[in-house]
Amino acid sequence: MSSAPPTTPPLLEVECLDVTFTGGRQPFQAVRGVSFSLGRERLGIVGESGSGKSTTGRAILGLLPPSAEVSARRLAFKGEELTSLTPRGWRSLRGRHISMVMQDPKFSLNPVIKVGAQIVETLRLHERVGESEARRRALAMLEAVRIRDPERVFHLYPHQLSGGMGQRVMIAAMLIAEPALLIADEPTSALDVTVQNEVLRILDDLVAARGMGLIFISHNLTVIASFCDRVLVMYRGRIVEELAARDLGTARHPYTRALIAAAPDLDRPRAELAVVARDPAWIS
Repeated sequence: MSSAPPTTPPLLEVECLDVTFTGGRQPFQAVRGVSFSLGRERLGIVGESGSGKSTTGRAILGLLPPSAEVSARRLAFKGEELTSLTPRGWRSLRGRHISMVMQDPKFSLNPVIKVGAQIVETLRLHERVGESEARRRALAMLEAVRIRDPERVFHLYPHQLSGGMGQRVMIAAMLIAEPALLIADEPTSALDVTVQNEVLRILDDLVAARGMGLIFISHNLTVIASFCDRVLVMYRGRIVEELAARDLGTARHPYTRALIAAAPDLDRPRAELAVVARDPAWIS
């Protein structure tokens, strides 16, 4: 009798995640009962601005402000519960095991420190390596993200980089410590289409080569459909549909179908794009 093959435990388990902001006149629940698991795959989270997708990503990394109350039945990385981590535990987790690429490198890179020094600092924060070894690995990482002259870029300041090059430097800095999970929050929204596709190819190659898990957060359903393996669709803080990216064409939830209909299609141009008709029952 043959035994069933062993199942690989998920990298990340999220069950009934809630995030409530209490700093205003009345509490605002930004994330409501979000549940999903992530293996070594590319998971897309898509939705309009304000749907809670970025808040979900920041809650996973403990990056929300003190006004945010985060609770979950389970929020675990490789079996370790995250909601009970101390500040020191969070510092050891971020960067070394889970990293996050932000939307705009202009607001993520220190403007008065050369980019090479920032990448080296990230590595030495998590690993005991000498200056020369850290520099060698930083240059190799810049080359891995397809920067043509890594030695020159190593000595540049962030304002001397183009948008696409700045985003590649951010990816290099976030991957230098070889994390198991990368959260990419709108990493291509500020880039033109050609550079956007190049950055997506770099991410795809690095994730596949390193066997990482990826959470790709975007409002662009077309990018999500072409890049990710699985998709979570969020509306008003909730997941309204989960499906394989290849099955987006047969999505069942009216909100998902409305997002698809609202996306321009060069093969079938239309005079007017569809408008999302919302149903109050979607948030009940």
